[in-house]
Amino acid sequence: MRRVVVTGATGTIGTALCAALLDRGDHVTALSRNAERARAVLGNRVQALAWPLPTEQPPPSEALAGCDAVVHLLGEPLDQRWTERAKAEIRDSRVRGTRSLVQALGQLPTDARPRVLVSQSATGFYGPSDDRELDERAAAGGDFLAGVVQAWEAEASAAESILRVAQTRTGVVLSTRGGAVASMLPFFRLGLGGPVAGGRQYLSWIHIDDVVDGLRFVMEDSRATGPVNLTSPEPVTNAEFSRALGRALHRPAVLPVPALALRLLYGDMAGIVTTGQRVVPQRLLDLGFQFRHPAVEPALRDVLSAS
Repeated sequence: MRRVVVTGATGTIGTALCAALLDRGDHVTALSRNAERARAVLGNRVQALAWPLPTEQPPPSEALAGCDAVVHLLGEPLDQRWTERAKAEIRDSRVRGTRSLVQALGQLPTDARPRVLVSQSATGFYGPSDDRELDERAAAGGDFLAGVVQAWEAEASAAESILRVAQTRTGVVLSTRGGAVASMLPFFRLGLGGPVAGGRQYLSWIHIDDVVDGLRFVMEDSRATGPVNLTSPEPVTNAEFSRALGRALHRPAVLPVPALALRLLYGDMAGIVTTGQRVVPQRLLDLGFQFRHPAVEPALRDVLSAS
């Protein structure tokens, strides 16, 4: 049995990860702004402890001391209109929150520190790109999100002198419990879905099962260090994704969504959807990780069947 601490445990990825860890017999501690809510979401098998101000104070040392691994998923949602205030919260929750966590890890006695920190990151690191394949060696982008991710990863990297650190650059997660697919489903079920902004931009996606398996793999394999792309090995264009989702729902998916409409609705955040990246999980493949859902249409059918 391992002792694993998970931050951001009540999100889409966090709830799935905690359930999988518990099912294999691990002891899970969830650090949450609201411990009572975390217990309500995650159940009594999880030990929920409060970390009320992640950007201003470190997590409680008793939560971290003696654990085997920390999986850090904390961060304000990206799927909101990016006002200046929202941008500050998106950045601070990731950068300052990670800094607080790393400082707390550094203050633990050497024999009480975890062996690994798996710090959530994002494919937004690479910025908008063309159809070139991007692996972990690709350069960083220059937009707002790329800047956030670079600063976020730098804070996690500060812990490399005391333990193993891996940063999982996660793509668009396929799940009906949150994220892009959940927000798209009502429109596609009504036959109102279709390609966005021409549909030629690439979408780097991953099934929630492979996210969970990937996080556990990185947590356990001592060779996994630094950036690790957590995406399917078969990225698709937005148009291909729309067609696959339409077929999975037995609905047409031909109504185009203009980029201008998205920019009016979401502001700068629309750039996540209207531009794209063709990210490949080269590091995971090199380490021998096996994807359960490498192809998009079967992955979508599986996600929908579980909802």
